[in-house]
Amino acid sequence: MTDSPTVHADVIDAPESETAFASTENNTDTTVVELDSATMPSAREVADAAKVIAKREAEDLDAQGPSADLVRVYLNGIGRTALLTAEQEVDLAKRIEAGVFAAHKLATGSRLSAQRKADLRAVIRGGNAARNHLLVANLRLVVSLAKRYTGRGMPLLDLIQEGNLGLIRAVEKFDYTKGFKFSTYATWWIRQAISRGMADQGRTIRLPVHLVEQVNKLSRLKRELHQQLGRDATMAELAEESGIAEEKIADLLDHARDPVSLDMPVGSDEEAPLGDFIEDSESTSAEAQVVAGFMHEDINKVLRTLDEREQSVVRLRYGLDDGRPRTLDEIGRVFGISRERVRQIERDSMAKLRVGERSEALRAYAS
Repeated sequence: MTDSPTVHADVIDAPESETAFASTENNTDTTVVELDSATMPSAREVADAAKVIAKREAEDLDAQGPSADLVRVYLNGIGRTALLTAEQEVDLAKRIEAGVFAAHKLATGSRLSAQRKADLRAVIRGGNAARNHLLVANLRLVVSLAKRYTGRGMPLLDLIQEGNLGLIRAVEKFDYTKGFKFSTYATWWIRQAISRGMADQGRTIRLPVHLVEQVNKLSRLKRELHQQLGRDATMAELAEESGIAEEKIADLLDHARDPVSLDMPVGSDEEAPLGDFIEDSESTSAEAQVVAGFMHEDINKVLRTLDEREQSVVRLRYGLDDGRPRTLDEIGRVFGISRERVRQIERDSMAKLRVGERSEALRAYAS
């Protein structure tokens, strides 16, 4: 055995109980290859190493020609491990469990003989190898699930890596005594890991995980309704099917849109940025500024035909000076009169402005 054991190495059958451990203590025929458990790679290291190896192989292929495909190399690499039967999954799970128990026994046992410790270390190594074997044999499951999330802001290999973390968690939590196949159990953990990875990394503007789940659910519902109806579903139909208010539906659909950089080149020559073709609704054109200046000047001319108090009431009432309209009560407090008196002054002033040359001067701005 080399210094860096692989996941394909034969593992030592792991005892499944304390009694089984005890029976191995006096078994002098057991051959144990001395290898410190600290040198065994962790499950996460195995998943990371698989991606690193794939990248290195792809780099070698790139030097030979443009046909190298990183994803293809990764798939070819993980395809070398045969799929597991249900019986093999249970056997590996038992060895993993035995390894965990042996590690606990070795860490807490105070009166263990040298042979007993050697046997426990052998079982730990067997558990680690079984754990890695179960991981590598199910990497293709991660790929098949990750492909369903492509086109949402993350490269496929990044989706696979997030899914691998979920697979590792599934191996740690799998209980073979429940009678389920490992792939059935692992699917939920893989999907959850990919979804959380997309929520954290897949968007320029990060959304909370629960909001991403709502957006994804609504997107699926929208596609299903489009297939059933042969057209895009209305807000009311989406709200009825999802049980979400129409206002919330509109917000979720806004969140579903991916942001686009204003510096993104567009056009056949890709020389001009996208921002050059988008109108700034907040900016004011030169023409509008000139018209606003003339209108302000004409309003002041017309108001000067009123007496001083009438001018002040109209200016305050409509916020002509500072853009903040005042209420009748506020104006009344300024002049020390009742709100009803302010209303009368406003009414009389506006009546004067609607007749004669005064109205003609401002009528053009109303069109």
